[in-house]
Amino acid sequence: FTSVHFVMEGGKLDLSIAQNMRQIIAGVVSNDPGLYTEGMLGKSNKDYCSWILNEESWGGAIEISILSKFYSTEIVVVDTQSVILNRFGEDQNYQRRVLLIYDGIHYDPLMLESVDPSVPPLTVFSTADEAILEQALELASEARASRQFTDVNKFSLRCLICQKVLSGQAEAQQHAIETKHINFGEV
Repeated sequence: FTSVHFVMEGGKLDLSIAQNMRQIIAGVVSNDPGLYTEGMLGKSNKDYCSWILNEESWGGAIEISILSKFYSTEIVVVDTQSVILNRFGEDQNYQRRVLLIYDGIHYDPLMLESVDPSVPPLTVFSTADEAILEQALELASEARASRQFTDVNKFSLRCLICQKVLSGQAEAQQHAIETKHINFGEV
């Protein structure tokens, strides 16, 4: 949530914005239960809204899609593991585009820095600018080549509550269900 806000606001960091964005998402979801069904959300609409309001919950594609509509901006997620672009809102003819890079766990903002230190970095681009997408793919390719991604199916985690070592996202989710422990660190 912080990364989306960062790129939307031209590189201004505001760590307090996450809860506001969670409330926006919960409001959109709760107001459209016909679209945001259990099949889409993986849980009931009501349970999802409670879940997304929890600061321990991480966002993903559903949340990015909602924020794309909220900001009337195409949000492009550059995946470093697969070296592909996931474009949210590209069918809406938005005029603006922002980019995030995804390493398998975290979404981080992408920006274009000038060689002139007095020029602020660019975080919002025209959707007509295809060159920025090519540059983003080059960056993803370099990140993949240097293994700057996390394979969520194979990475090792430690439960920071009971210290149990787990392998992959599925094991961590199962452990959380069984123990109610939700605080993990990558090993």
